[in-house]
Amino acid sequence: MADLITTSNRTLTAKEFQGLADVPPEVEWFANLGNVETRRAYENALKDFMNFTGIQNPEEFRVVSRAHIIAWRDDLLSRSLSSMSIRHRLAALSSLFEYLCEKNTVTHNPVKGVKRPAVESYEGKTPAIGDHQARELLDAPDGSSLKGKRDRAILATLLYHALRRDELCRLKVKDFKQERRGVSHMKISGKGGKTRYVPLHPAASGLIHDYLDTAGHGLEDTGALFRSTSNNRAKGSQKPITPDGVYKLVQKYSEKLGFKIGVHSLRATAATNALDHQADIAKVQEWLGHANIATTRIYDHRKSRPEDSPTFKVSY
Repeated sequence: MADLITTSNRTLTAKEFQGLADVPPEVEWFANLGNVETRRAYENALKDFMNFTGIQNPEEFRVVSRAHIIAWRDDLLSRSLSSMSIRHRLAALSSLFEYLCEKNTVTHNPVKGVKRPAVESYEGKTPAIGDHQARELLDAPDGSSLKGKRDRAILATLLYHALRRDELCRLKVKDFKQERRGVSHMKISGKGGKTRYVPLHPAASGLIHDYLDTAGHGLEDTGALFRSTSNNRAKGSQKPITPDGVYKLVQKYSEKLGFKIGVHSLRATAATNALDHQADIAKVQEWLGHANIATTRIYDHRKSRPEDSPTFKVSY
């Protein structure tokens, strides 16, 4: 203990140490959010609440009551926001107050007990394209150019593995070289810092190898798998494609084919296709990285097929 006390190689100055000790828990909570998308969503929610209530300083959250939360919820409803958007904003605020409760900064969470809008049915909200449209989309990029090879590999990775666009952008070269029980797998860094491994589809594997052979970074294991082609190869080769770049890529090719869709439609397409071909829904849940199987059921359209109705199971 004495050695620890007399250590001289300190990183923080005394002023910096005191400054961190004085950080309000409200700011500490936000700084501790690891996921970039979560930080962005929670920041937008809190800014909206602060604008509504006139809060200027973090400490003012400590006098927020349930009445303030209800008034804000009603204001969100009056703006015709979707039920899920309102629920997400309330969840962001609830997360803050749960943290403040843990720190004994407030006595209770004022968001608890506030009635939230009913969850809407998501069926049909993110359209899944048909099998023939998926095949057309895979063939849409020009397979003779570097960009075309990359785009085909990206589309195949999305359609055969149901990745979120952020997950695709985080892929490293080594992530698609994983092997488990003799089968090639892809390592995916998902939401909440969770990692999952999914078998690599042969069709996607071939297109990824074709892209890497042309791009020339197949041996750079720690580098980004899918890279920007906006600059020349020497300057731009290290930059991973951005989520916005993936969105524009999918939108561009689908629009040319006559059906303008977003990236999430490819995830919905993969999930729907797997379920339609009798994949076990629990395994699809794990494959998609869903925390709750209820989310996976959104993609299960088998219950809506007339031929599967109990009507045709009745026999006298």
